[in-house]
Amino acid sequence: MNPPIKSALISVSDKLGLADFARGLSSLGITIYSTGGTRKHLEAEGIAVRDVSEYTGFPEMMDGRLKTLHPKIFGGILCRHDRDDDMRAIDHHRIEAFPLVVVNLYPFEATIAKPGVTMPEAIEQIDIGGPSLVRAAAKNHAFTSIASRPEQYAEILSQIEATGSTTFELRQKLAAEAFSHTAAYDRAISDYFASQLAPEAFPATMHISLKREEILRYGENPHQQAAVYSNPREVGANLVTARKLNGKELSYNNLLDLDSALAIARGLPDCGVSVVKHNNPCGAASSDNIADACRKAMDGDPVSAFGSVLGFNQPVDAATAEYLSTPGLFVEAIAAPSFSAEAVEILTTKPKWKANVRLMQVGEFTDRRPDWQTRWIEGGLLVQGTDFCDDPEAEWTVVTEAKVAPELMAELKFAWAVCRYVKSNAIVLCKDRALVGAGAGQMSRVDSVEIAIKKAADRGPGSVLASDAFFPFPDSIHEAAKAGVAALIQPGGSKRDQEVIDACNEHGLPMIFTSRRHFRH
Repeated sequence: MNPPIKSALISVSDKLGLADFARGLSSLGITIYSTGGTRKHLEAEGIAVRDVSEYTGFPEMMDGRLKTLHPKIFGGILCRHDRDDDMRAIDHHRIEAFPLVVVNLYPFEATIAKPGVTMPEAIEQIDIGGPSLVRAAAKNHAFTSIASRPEQYAEILSQIEATGSTTFELRQKLAAEAFSHTAAYDRAISDYFASQLAPEAFPATMHISLKREEILRYGENPHQQAAVYSNPREVGANLVTARKLNGKELSYNNLLDLDSALAIARGLPDCGVSVVKHNNPCGAASSDNIADACRKAMDGDPVSAFGSVLGFNQPVDAATAEYLSTPGLFVEAIAAPSFSAEAVEILTTKPKWKANVRLMQVGEFTDRRPDWQTRWIEGGLLVQGTDFCDDPEAEWTVVTEAKVAPELMAELKFAWAVCRYVKSNAIVLCKDRALVGAGAGQMSRVDSVEIAIKKAADRGPGSVLASDAFFPFPDSIHEAAKAGVAALIQPGGSKRDQEVIDACNEHGLPMIFTSRRHFRH
């Protein structure tokens, strides 16, 4: 049964698109009932509205806390149109049936996101009547349509225009979205109270509410389905909210690699560029201009850089785009705060891969970063604080007889900044503030050293070496010395630290202990 829609109840906080929707309803002869700010908004738009208080005979009170909680409202939403007793009851009590309810909730999450908001201010944004109306309409979706998001207005209006009502299939879909809406709202309130009242760093209960943004081409492999979901609580430059300027659809692997590329680029000094392949950097560089940084980064491992993704911490300009269009270079995707119009024109017209390269404009970087990192495992979720903290150089110690030459300090700082983004066991060799060799994900640290040296080849002499964790044996030091490494930086903390220091002293190599490791599993 699809009841004809002759009356609609509208009470919203988000008024996006509301006037056009209500105007369309009114033109179809539908009587609109509304409250407070929504009624004033519609009246200002020249739309006839009947005041809820006038209808119920009960005034709004307590600064608007009490306005829709009335049997003449809920009876009209909950009545079952195929039950004679329900219809006789609303007729006897002069209750108007509301087959269409348009309600969204107070902006609780937006309120608590504001700096310095107090708990009393947050509490006033806890909606009571709104969730009750939404749930009542969703429960009675066999007869009642519930619009809880502006994006739903067009489809609802189209069906009413065509048939005077809505289909059961649409009402069922709207109900599912409505219950999701109220569940997310209640989770936000629960999490806020837990964060305000719980002394622990991690709440006893964690709720996650995500919105599906896109079905991806496939997962890690073509036979795996995949999707990307957004977290409405996360703000700032990221790939989920990025604007795609060009290119085919992104895959699961593309997003993982681009996320790593962005994280690395953010951590680089000056104009920084990262080149990522299989979630590890095969190139990274800093310079005083972004085009030079890009060239140095791509030269880090040219073979691996073929088919890579790039991350930038500065806008991509025309000079950078011209370099990337050089014959023989091929990149899958580029993420940057922005792209100049000239850069977009060059990248989408000059290289052979012009139609396919994804250009992802993520927006300007901010200081705000996620507080937690999460990772799903069988049976649950691992949660930890993010590893975005700076390492205070005041805690760094030169532990060798040889001291660090001033010209090598910038190289060591750069190598230490890159090393934390390489999968452990991680070793990087850097020279001229550019990654020239990386050993990643090996079970033995000396294997990572040997791989990094092999990658660096003739660029190894004079480079500096960074290790994400301590050296358990001095064998890596001997290999580094043979390759011509000029200095090392590592956390320290091994039982064999003295053996490692002795090996450095034997070769006249300076080494810094940072006292902080950066495993990346």
